[in-house]
Amino acid sequence: MALDDLVVSRSLTVKDSELKERFSRSSGPGGQGVNTADSRVELSYDVANASGVGPTIRARLLDRLAGRLVDGVLTIAASEHRTQLANRRAARERLVEVLREAAAPPPRKRRPTRPTKGSQERRIAEKKRRGQTKQGRQGRWD
Repeated sequence: MALDDLVVSRSLTVKDSELKERFSRSSGPGGQGVNTADSRVELSYDVANASGVGPTIRARLLDRLAGRLVDGVLTIAASEHRTQLANRRAARERLVEVLREAAAPPPRKRRPTRPTKGSQERRIAEKKRRGQTKQGRQGRWD
């Protein structure tokens, strides 16, 4: 494992060679330096053709990230910092977070339960008390 590889989870590691970075001019802070420095970073990761991703995790990633993928490629942009290096770090951190969230196993199904007898009785008793309160507000003079 290279130093720049991104560890997403125990079963998913993104190799540095599979990441593509593009740099462009940022619109954020930086004063006149914004006009000259290419500090904005676009980090691309080809989820559909990535090596080292198991078929189940790949299917889960493609399904959960379907709205963010263009031809199977996930792109993260970072331009909030003044320096290119800081934006590169931010983009990588964001990529790891997005992949970790998408690769997480689905939550366990909730086992359906029934209300207890006591809770049903308390609910009915409260409904009757509430009905009596409302009946008392009707202002009938019988």
